[in-house]
Amino acid sequence: MKSPMCKASRISEHRLSERLSEKELWNAKYAAASHTSMRPDPFLLQADKEYVRPLLPKPGAMIDVAGGVGRHALFYAKRAWKATLIDVSENGIALAQKNARRRKLQIETITADLNNYDLRQSRARFDLLLVFFYLQRKLFPALVDMLRPGGLLIYKTYLRGTLKGPAHPLYLLEPNELLGAFPTLRVLHYRETVGKSRVAEFVGRKE
Repeated sequence: MKSPMCKASRISEHRLSERLSEKELWNAKYAAASHTSMRPDPFLLQADKEYVRPLLPKPGAMIDVAGGVGRHALFYAKRAWKATLIDVSENGIALAQKNARRRKLQIETITADLNNYDLRQSRARFDLLLVFFYLQRKLFPALVDMLRPGGLLIYKTYLRGTLKGPAHPLYLLEPNELLGAFPTLRVLHYRETVGKSRVAEFVGRKE
C-alpha cells in the first residue's frame, strides 16, 4: 500500500513541475538544498569495479549526462579522467564547479536543456558515458554515437511502479525497456529491482 504522505509528496511535486520548466524546477531544488551528497551511486561503484577498471584501465574521456552537482564527474576527475558534466541547472553546475575547486580538480561543464540540445553537435567522443536518474528517450541514439569503440554506457533510472522518483509516466521506464534501448551495444549487465525504489540498471559496451 502506498504511503499517503509519499503519494501526496509526489502529487505535489508533479503539480509543481507542471508550473515550472525543468530548468526552473532543478534550480529551485538546488537553491533550497542545505546539503547535497557527493557520494557516488552504489551501482556506479559496482559497475566501476566490475567493468570500467578492467575494460578501461587507463583514464580517458567521460561525460555525465544530466549529472546535477557533478558527484560522478568528480569521482572520475579524481582518477585523472577528462571529465565533462552536462546539466540543465545553472545552480547545479555552479555547485559542481565549487566542489571541483574545493577538491582542486578539473571538470568541463555544459549548461544545456537536453530537451533541445543536440549532444552530438560538439563531435566529442567518450570512453565512458553515464546517465543516472534521467530519461529522455530521443537521446538514446546520440548516446551510442558519442561512445568510442570499446566505450561503456552505464545507465540507471526509475521504472514504472516506483514509489520514489518522478510521478509522470513519461519519465519512467517500462519493464525491459532499457534492455532493448541500445541494440548495437553488447549488454554486460542488466537488472531491474523491486520495492519502493524500482530501477533498471544497464551496462553496455560499444564494439
